[in-house]
Amino acid sequence: MQSPAELLGPDGPLAKRISGFAPRAAQQEMAEAIAQVFDDYGLLISEAGTGTGKTYAYLVPAILSGKKVIISTGTKNLQDQLFHRDLPVVRNALGVPLRAALLKGRANYLCLHRLELAELDGRGHTRENRAMLQRIKEWAGRTRSGDVAEVVDVPEDSPLWFQVTSTTDNCLGQECPVYSDCHIMKARRAAQEADLVVINHHLLFADMALKDEGFGELLPGANAFIIDEAHQLPEVASNFFGTSLSSRQMLELADDTITEHMREAGDMSELPEAADKLKKAALDLRLALGRDARRTAWREVAALPEVTAAMQQLRDALTALQKRLEPAAVRGKGLENCQRRTGELLVRLDSLTGAKPENHVIWFETYTKSFTLNSTPLDIAEIFRARTDAKKCAWIFTSATLAVGGSFEHFASRLGLHDAVTKCWDSPFNFSRNAVFYAPLDMPDPSSPNYIEALVEAALPVLEASRGRAFLLFTSHRALQEAHERLQGRVAYPLLVQGSAPRGELVERFRAMGNAILLGTSSFWEGVDVRGPALSCVIIDKLPFASPGDPVLQARLDALRAQGGNPFMDYQLPHAVITLKQGVGRLIRDVNDRGVMMLCDPRLFSKPYGRTFINSLPPMIRTRKLENVQRFFELETQCAAPMTTEA
Repeated sequence: MQSPAELLGPDGPLAKRISGFAPRAAQQEMAEAIAQVFDDYGLLISEAGTGTGKTYAYLVPAILSGKKVIISTGTKNLQDQLFHRDLPVVRNALGVPLRAALLKGRANYLCLHRLELAELDGRGHTRENRAMLQRIKEWAGRTRSGDVAEVVDVPEDSPLWFQVTSTTDNCLGQECPVYSDCHIMKARRAAQEADLVVINHHLLFADMALKDEGFGELLPGANAFIIDEAHQLPEVASNFFGTSLSSRQMLELADDTITEHMREAGDMSELPEAADKLKKAALDLRLALGRDARRTAWREVAALPEVTAAMQQLRDALTALQKRLEPAAVRGKGLENCQRRTGELLVRLDSLTGAKPENHVIWFETYTKSFTLNSTPLDIAEIFRARTDAKKCAWIFTSATLAVGGSFEHFASRLGLHDAVTKCWDSPFNFSRNAVFYAPLDMPDPSSPNYIEALVEAALPVLEASRGRAFLLFTSHRALQEAHERLQGRVAYPLLVQGSAPRGELVERFRAMGNAILLGTSSFWEGVDVRGPALSCVIIDKLPFASPGDPVLQARLDALRAQGGNPFMDYQLPHAVITLKQGVGRLIRDVNDRGVMMLCDPRLFSKPYGRTFINSLPPMIRTRKLENVQRFFELETQCAAPMTTEA
């Protein structure tokens, strides 16, 4: 049998059967390293720069391993791309029989029972919503998977999806009247029978959290886990190993109680009355937490009289609803489920507002009409490592951005993976010829009130030279909005702004226009792939240090300080370096891409830590002179002459 390196080589089946396939030494080395980890049931942390071809590098040994493999990706979009595009291509090229399954979280599957409830409950349905509900019903009659991504004529953010999909709270399980036709159960059964299962990080940790609470195993047992886009893992893990309570959970409970009352206990008029009081209490607590959207430590508001009163009102409303549901629960499984949920929400509310668990931070976040209350562990390394050690498995963690200055210590320490084998493969793209790193002179300190004004003035001649075709990436929404206002009327190219349309739609417009300028914040720093000349310039406003006002971050820094560590060097700096590498990674996505990376923050050169950022970036041509950027774009349509790298 050929080795993974040979299969990915110039005479291998992939080169023969995949149009445009180009063998890459780094890809072959990575595949061999992963195959070894499969054999040893070991731990591997690997960084593979853009263009390495890491997807094929892990798919080849995974398909050949003979083991049950779970591959987890960062987003549902990447999950779909891997399962529907990359996996079939590699599997067909290798000619290996393989049973593969795609498994998403339950919110991605139509719930036939809740569709029936949504049809029964017509309250508040506009004519447009009724028409969309009819389209969902028609699709329900022909879909095989029940994956809501199949429905393209109902917006992804439509509130109808909350009504026709289930949560762990409202799922009736085996008591559901349509359990035998349940789409999520069919998907799980397919996953249990498959050799390779593609999931996402949220599902991975939802499973780990469920196992911890003893409710059962969501994912099938596996011999190997491949975690792609692994840089996202620590934050996702922190959310799932904590506890949360949201106003949405309470409003859904109230709505479900009213709907089930109509189906199963129409004579018990006290049920909708109690449900309405719960709705009012949840909305009143949102008002008590203040008008503005914010993310703050709970201790800052817990003692406020209006918050104390609203919390007591909420607790009383939940208690009253629980009492009303006790005699009603025998009427049907729907009301029994509502009673169970009410008790669980009461327990969760008490745990979040009682004594703070050791090494946790209690915080809340408010949105326009809703809120969440959360308890987040400050350190999940011990918890996560216990999961990786629970069963003899191979674990592979990979991303284009895991190392800081060649070291994986920051990532490994957050997940308790100090004994992992580490490997780093640089991008095969010719950055030293095809990319320029430009840091303009005379920029004010980022804390200066006129910083965004100076940034726009420095960016305008670059945008003119690039003829649009640029991403402007910001570290805050406020900076984005100010830059947008200052750019309006001053550039001859279309401006696309985050929030004006869904992210995918904005990216498609950007590609189609060919000369647009897209302004975005955090969600555009990663997971956006624009190849070719449509994206020829990326401008980043400043070094992406996380907001010091974030309650979880602040608590982590305080804990590090108490342990004698250096919060800036041990956490803030490496986290910012990894984030910056993601933003820079938007520029060069293909072997023929060329472009300019402009980073405006003067701290790159005025602060000692600036060198850590610079040393973590690809080996681009470096300049501080605008004329070099202009010359680079002038030569774009020609065979660019080598430029001198400046110190």
